[in-house]
Amino acid sequence: MDALRKQASKLREQVSKQQQLQAVIKQFSTSGYESSDVVVIDEGEMQIHQQLEKLYKATRTMREFQKEIVKAAETFTAIGYKHIETGTKLSEDCCKYGAENNIDNILAKAASVLGDARKHVEKEHEELNRLLASQVLDPLRQMINGVPLEDARHLAQRYSRMRQEAETLREEISKRQVRVRESPTSEQVAKLHAAEARMKELKANMAVLGKEAAAALASVDAQQQRLTFQRLVAMVEGEKTFHLRVAAILGEIEAEMVSDRQKKESAPPVVVSENGSGKTMYFLAEATHPFYGDSEKELSFSKGDFIVVRKVTPTGWSEGECNGKAGWFPSAYVEKRQRVPSSNFSSEVY
Repeated sequence: MDALRKQASKLREQVSKQQQLQAVIKQFSTSGYESSDVVVIDEGEMQIHQQLEKLYKATRTMREFQKEIVKAAETFTAIGYKHIETGTKLSEDCCKYGAENNIDNILAKAASVLGDARKHVEKEHEELNRLLASQVLDPLRQMINGVPLEDARHLAQRYSRMRQEAETLREEISKRQVRVRESPTSEQVAKLHAAEARMKELKANMAVLGKEAAAALASVDAQQQRLTFQRLVAMVEGEKTFHLRVAAILGEIEAEMVSDRQKKESAPPVVVSENGSGKTMYFLAEATHPFYGDSEKELSFSKGDFIVVRKVTPTGWSEGECNGKAGWFPSAYVEKRQRVPSSNFSSEVY
């Protein structure tokens, strides 16, 4: 009978050692907070454990989210610098084309306008990149790798390891209680009392450390939430300001280009004098609508007046004489009556 008891005791010790070894391996194989539904000490300790587990997961999830925001902001910045490089090259090319070609050419002038405006657009892009770096990237990187977060997580990990130790010790106490009931020797009783004393000390330490770790993690979690929200708002406001300013610049470019084109299309064409010896055939036209010129280059007349038309252009303007004056007028305002040789009329140009 004693031999069986000794064999059983030896077997229990082997099992206990294996469990302790597994606990140690488990403890050092993980760098996070160990999840467990086992009540190690009491319900109060279990609540602290669940609170720490929840906070630990929350801070880890938030840190991963912050990393994703940093990646996105880094990508935006890289694309921004590429955009600046491309836009600067376009600005230089446009300015060069405008400088090398006749400024009266509508395309050359548009290129010059666009080239100057692109410089302002790229400055706005540089400002957005600076904002992303100072208002988003730097603060989030600092928090991700910050001391408060690491300290709070280390406290939680220490509590997790201490809890695993308490779980192992609880099993040991349970086994020693069985041994004392089976063989209440002074040695077994002493070992049981020593284990219970260690458990009491461990329980007190866990109570202090649990509260400290929970307070630290809760503070870090609140700080993570607040800072991340502020950085997202800064990112949105920065992009909004950038797009509004760029839209205003592009709006001014478009308005100037359209205005130049309309002026070019509506202005009377420039007369190029011809000194050929041949006769040019003019024609007589009657005004079907009155026209009042806006400048000295334009010919005014009333409905029914006769005009000697000397030149008709594809732009919808004609040049001629009426009542001793010469100038340009809309071709649609007159109707042709007959052709006459140019030698019969004055050839002077206004």
